[in-house]
Amino acid sequence: MNLVRITIVDMAGGLSFVAEAESLTAFAAACSRNPLSAGDLLAGADSYYGGLRDRVMNGLAIFDERNVPGCYDAIHQAFDFCQPHELPPFRVVDSRTREVSLRPVKTGVVLFNLTQKRIVQLQNSYREITRTGRAPIFDGAAHTGRMFTYRLPRDWAIVP
Repeated sequence: MNLVRITIVDMAGGLSFVAEAESLTAFAAACSRNPLSAGDLLAGADSYYGGLRDRVMNGLAIFDERNVPGCYDAIHQAFDFCQPHELPPFRVVDSRTREVSLRPVKTGVVLFNLTQKRIVQLQNSYREITRTGRAPIFDGAAHTGRMFTYRLPRDWAIVP
């Protein structure tokens, strides 16, 4: 399976998770709506690639339950014992989570910086994100046969 690490930065901080690489187009399409928060970006991407939002938000709820400010042993243990592509969603809360949030899995790592309106393809060997695009809608179980298109506003930048 083609998996990619996706890291989102907004005014509240950062979060990171692993998703199917074909969902990258859905995230780019969601950026065309100028999301203000990670929740907005996830909701927008979920309308094109179903199941993403709930999977990430449920993972973050578990992260919040097991990790408290200043004590991140649970996520650090996951870093030590899980394969990179098997890591649960996590918040960027310290230098170690920041470093892992920028580390590629299988097909790469892409950073969506909502505060600076930048999509940073740190490593993307799946398919380059472009300013305009088209992809099939995935309902969480299968492709629906319908397509979506997007066009990023001019104030959004795509880095490499």
